[in-house]
Amino acid sequence: MNRKIRTQLKAFFAPNSLRVQLLSRSLLILAVLLMLIGLFQYVFMREVIYRNKASIMQSQMQSQLMALAPEAWQHFSMSEEYGAARPPRFFIPDANVAFVDPQGNYSVLFSGPDGASPPKLASQEYMDALKKKPVTNYRVINDAGGAEQLVVLQPVFERGQVLGVIQASTLTNPLKELLVRQLFTFLLLSLAAMLFGLLGFLPIIKKTLVPLFNMVDTAEQIDAGNLDRRFPTRQGQVEIDRLAESFNGMLERLEASFEAERETKEQMRRFIADASHELRTPLTSIHGFLEVLLRGAANQPEQLHKSLKSMHSESGRLTKLVHDLLLLSKLDREPRIELKEGFLDNVIQEMEPQLRILADGRKLDLSVEPNMKCKFDMDKMKQVVLNLFHNAVQHTDPEKGHIRISLCGKNNGVQLSFQDNGPGISADHLPHVFDRFYRSDSSRTRKYGGAGLGLAITKSIVNAHGGTINVESQEGEGCIFHIRLPAQANEANGTVREELVQK
Repeated sequence: MNRKIRTQLKAFFAPNSLRVQLLSRSLLILAVLLMLIGLFQYVFMREVIYRNKASIMQSQMQSQLMALAPEAWQHFSMSEEYGAARPPRFFIPDANVAFVDPQGNYSVLFSGPDGASPPKLASQEYMDALKKKPVTNYRVINDAGGAEQLVVLQPVFERGQVLGVIQASTLTNPLKELLVRQLFTFLLLSLAAMLFGLLGFLPIIKKTLVPLFNMVDTAEQIDAGNLDRRFPTRQGQVEIDRLAESFNGMLERLEASFEAERETKEQMRRFIADASHELRTPLTSIHGFLEVLLRGAANQPEQLHKSLKSMHSESGRLTKLVHDLLLLSKLDREPRIELKEGFLDNVIQEMEPQLRILADGRKLDLSVEPNMKCKFDMDKMKQVVLNLFHNAVQHTDPEKGHIRISLCGKNNGVQLSFQDNGPGISADHLPHVFDRFYRSDSSRTRKYGGAGLGLAITKSIVNAHGGTINVESQEGEGCIFHIRLPAQANEANGTVREELVQK
């Protein structure tokens, strides 16, 4: 049990595990998003904090300018010309204040507690402020000592006359410390979010992948040999359900293929056994007659004639059997010829004299509708008619036998039927009448002849025409064979098997 748990945990946390990959990639995407959010937050908050600080400093300068008399700035400017500076009282917390007159004279009004010297801007910037040109609210520059300071300029006017520019500056280190604290707080919150995401994703991913794990378990059972198992197709996930349906369809086709292969092997085994049996009988008979002749019967004309006649009959039956086997082999290889359009009723009427001769003393009725047009191969359809008629002759009484051939239109095609009043076919044998070498119990004696290939050849020829053949029968009441051919063959069935040898 412990080993099984260790194996499951090892598979659970394996680097190539789908669960681990989904979790790691989800957390990676979340981490990247949080990093981008933190970066944008830092840049945005830096701009907001600097702008707010500059706005506060500018508001303080404006409020103190309103409290001071304009003459104070005018007298201060005039006294600067005579070298006796009397600066007005001007105070901004945590800031250095300087005054620049229109002549560019720079005077420090107040030094803050930080000990940093107020920076001096380029003369052009002061001139721009004096000329009321649009300038930014604040500037970030480095002073002579290399410290970064935030600088704000405020022009001083009296009755439309420019008296100078007040410059307020403060170090940005406190503002940066505030930004760092906010960034650190955001990082802690991000790590907490990642941790909660890890704890929350694990059960969610596990539940999400349950249908996939079910498919894996089912696949393992199928691989173990349980081919009857099918993948569940109603698990609530469209993609997994579609995949399961596709796999189930594939399994059904594979199972059908295996079953068809087993059936084919069984049919081949039966075919070889039946063919061997049918070939052995005439060969044994011929071999026996040859032994009789070699023992001296060849010197007796009557025995010689009887033996030669029997061997001729057996060799003819052997030749016919080989002929039928070659014909079925050609049908299996699917040679193709073009079908020709014609009237099937003309073929039946043309064969009527031959059929009446083969019927001998049996009663023959023909019911043929005119203009039964369809596509067929004349020689092959004649072979079908002869095969079915010969089958009816074999299984009917020579004196009381009654055979009826009918041809009519049905279901946008033609139907050719052969009905007799023979002993019929039992329900057990009915599904196998078209199998090769198959003969019902009532036809196993040599009285009825045949090796059980005539109906198999007939079905192959009808299938090659794109038609169908079936039989209806009740034991003791005869049977009826129905052949249905389409009026117009499909393009896929426009050609049929070629070089069929007349049986």
